[in-house]
Amino acid sequence: MIKLAIFDLDGTLINSLGDLADATNKALTDFGFPRHDEDKYRYFVGNGAKKLIKRALPDGTPDDVRQRVFDRYSDYYREGCMNRTKPYDGMPALVKQLREGGIKCAVASNKPDEFSKRIVRELLGAGSFDLVRGKRDDTPTKPAPDIVYGICAELGCEVVEAVMIGDSNVDVATAHNAGISCIGCTWGFRGERELREAGADFIAYTPNDIARTVGIE
Repeated sequence: MIKLAIFDLDGTLINSLGDLADATNKALTDFGFPRHDEDKYRYFVGNGAKKLIKRALPDGTPDDVRQRVFDRYSDYYREGCMNRTKPYDGMPALVKQLREGGIKCAVASNKPDEFSKRIVRELLGAGSFDLVRGKRDDTPTKPAPDIVYGICAELGCEVVEAVMIGDSNVDVATAHNAGISCIGCTWGFRGERELREAGADFIAYTPNDIARTVGIE
């Protein structure tokens, strides 16, 4: 029986691609590097902000330069992380429905913890989730299962009582590394094909599909 729904953030609960692309492209421009089309960022994101910058920069960029670009990106994203970012249609209502149905809800994101908490609070509402966890220095990024274990422990749930909900192969791998199922959301950054190839246990085409999968109608 599912007692805890653990949601990815970017590409699952919110469409943040535009703001991530804008902040990165501004930082790249500042240091004389070429910009990228927004659509390319679908495959740059997913493994944390530092990996995003590494993917956006040319191969062989020195570590110290990469750090400076990352720092500049962080400044831009802090200023503009909600300029274009919006919740996906139906997702705030789904979370409310799940919680009213007795299922705890949490966020597990590779986005830095500072930004994850702020965006959830301001776009989805303070108290909308039982717990929000972004990337912290003491926890490996997904697909390592540590964030799942930590959320389960803090919310008093057995790991086997949780399900992971996300839009990419990173989320599928995180779930399977933790020994739980994953619901793949086709409206996100990566699409159905990647989710199926990664081995998602269930595919959701709408938020209502998630509710049905976890047993809430």
